[in-house]
Amino acid sequence: MGSTFVPRLLVNRVFVSDFRKSIRNIIPSKNYYSTAATTKSYEFIKVETAGEKKNVALITLNRPKALNALCDKLMSEVNDAVKNLDNENSIAAIVITGSEKAFAAGADIKEMQNNNYSDCIKSNFLTHWNGVSIARKPVIAAVNGYALGGGCELAMMCDIIYAGDKARFGQPEITIGTIPGAGGTQRLTRVVGKSKAMEIVLTGNQINAEEAEKSGLVSKVFPADQLVSEAVKLGEKIASHSPLIVAMAKESVKKAYETTLEEGLHFEKRMFHGTFATADRKEGMTAFVEKRSPNFKNE
Repeated sequence: MGSTFVPRLLVNRVFVSDFRKSIRNIIPSKNYYSTAATTKSYEFIKVETAGEKKNVALITLNRPKALNALCDKLMSEVNDAVKNLDNENSIAAIVITGSEKAFAAGADIKEMQNNNYSDCIKSNFLTHWNGVSIARKPVIAAVNGYALGGGCELAMMCDIIYAGDKARFGQPEITIGTIPGAGGTQRLTRVVGKSKAMEIVLTGNQINAEEAEKSGLVSKVFPADQLVSEAVKLGEKIASHSPLIVAMAKESVKKAYETTLEEGLHFEKRMFHGTFATADRKEGMTAFVEKRSPNFKNE
């Protein structure tokens, strides 16, 4: 007993500590949903609101001559926009898209061509690209055309991927003498499994939208001209629920990728229990019993 009790006790303490940190990160402070909307203009992206209630933000990558190649400034702008929208009271979900020709054809190779190892280590190269993955609000990728290399990695940083019927995904880094560096070997493996991820990463081959859907990389496929509107509809559907509970549900799903099944189930249970401390949980169940629509107040 002595040989196993202490490690289990330590694991439980670490888990409780991580859970408390997660709760603090998820549950908004009083002014979390009251920040004024950003009016900032950007060079490489466009930001607008969409949907009947204008409660879905639409970020469009806008570097058409380079097929939306992800230069450092473009990603900095995406991260800045996502951070601002994550703190915006009127926005419930975020959609990221590109053009019909390319979501993003990869990272900007010219920008990184002359980097060396010490430069990468000193600058912690690409680490600051992860702003999309830490957003508390749901982020939906609407992928038309090419999503290759960094473009595929950006799509996988999002919570849900919708694809146009002509979309193509891939991690072609192997063909230029390097490997994915923004999550391509990690997120892809967790989504499609070891064998498929190995095939994609080691060959550099692309897969089409149909294969991406079959592999579980993509949630749904639509005609290219309907893609963005369908992604916005999804955002509106999510927006009809309590923002607080949506954030808790999102965090619980994400936990599945970061822990063992046993720890994940424990985390989920505690999150479920936590909803009973919210007014929106009470309102949702009461509305169901009373056969009416709920009036969620994010409390």
